[in-house]
Amino acid sequence: MDFKLSETQQDIAKLARDFAEKKLAPTVKDRDEKEVFDRTLVDEMGELGLLGIPWEEKDGGVGADFVSVAVACEEVAKVDPSIALSFEVHTMLCSWPIWKFGTEEQKAKYLKPLAEGKKLGAFGLTEPNAGTDALNGSTTATKNADGTYTLNGSKVFNTNGGDAEITIVFAATDKSKGAKGMSAFIVEKGTPGFSYGKKEVKMGIRACVQRELVFQDVVVPAANLLGKEGEGFKIAMMTLDGGRVGVGAQALGIAEGAFNKAVQYANERIQFGKPIMKQQAVAFMLADMKLKIETARWAVYKAAWKMGQKDVKSYSMDASIAKKYASDIAMQVTTDAVQVFGGYGFTRDYPVERYMRDAKITQIYEGTNQVQQMIISGFLK
Repeated sequence: MDFKLSETQQDIAKLARDFAEKKLAPTVKDRDEKEVFDRTLVDEMGELGLLGIPWEEKDGGVGADFVSVAVACEEVAKVDPSIALSFEVHTMLCSWPIWKFGTEEQKAKYLKPLAEGKKLGAFGLTEPNAGTDALNGSTTATKNADGTYTLNGSKVFNTNGGDAEITIVFAATDKSKGAKGMSAFIVEKGTPGFSYGKKEVKMGIRACVQRELVFQDVVVPAANLLGKEGEGFKIAMMTLDGGRVGVGAQALGIAEGAFNKAVQYANERIQFGKPIMKQQAVAFMLADMKLKIETARWAVYKAAWKMGQKDVKSYSMDASIAKKYASDIAMQVTTDAVQVFGGYGFTRDYPVERYMRDAKITQIYEGTNQVQQMIISGFLK
């Protein structure tokens, strides 16, 4: 068993790290405070090849693996969790289902520009009355005589919403069939009747955007049905497995970013004539933070590795473990980082309060951590 990242994985991690430090770090505080999503930053990731990491070259990708996606997301999240989220949604929630379930025509038309960073992706599943209970949604897709579908309804909390050119949308084609009555569609920005509603004002991840998507008699061609009619719920659940690996990587990066700041501060802050790192209470707190980060790392990397193994039938439990554990320790580590900074940690003059605000959502989206417990326990029966 080799715990060392491959040369390709290390190169991708360095590429993402350099990008984050040079391009994201100088403006991350200002973008967070002003709640500004800078689309050009994600576009630059595309130019570097970071938006096409796991896809084949014929599909516009670089032919790497999902561990490479995880380490890239982790490195970006160390500096800017908001842009890491935009990257994760684009790659895991929009590009992945097209790669997995799309036709060759759909891959050529949609996956290739997504992988090359020429278009931005989004994912529309959650509704005002259908969060965890995804089948309780009211968005419908009515099949027309000419084979097209007419979508009506709305989606909420959509990362990249309003900016994305391509959105994977889930709608009921036959409510009477339950899980087999949901279908998935590729919907393009600018389609008549497709508009955007409320922009969310949030506690954290303020430098990326979440918007309501509104569908009023939106006609989608039959060629944009993703998978088969009635496969939408299966597609959504399988997509969320990959998304949870991405959230785990994001949470890991958030924890590391806050931890690195706390270690630096503990070595520089002088109290009682010596750095506070010399105080056992602080040193032991930091030791526990490091322990949590390293154990989370291997949960995330293992899930990402299993995601790319052709002989693995399911990585759902691994994805849930990675997502739940990494997000929980991210909340704990960022809270402790604020504590290490003392009163200064509570101010916006220092970055640890932002990491703490950003960490919270990782316990909530792409399946709350209580849902992850349900999934994990289901494998124990």
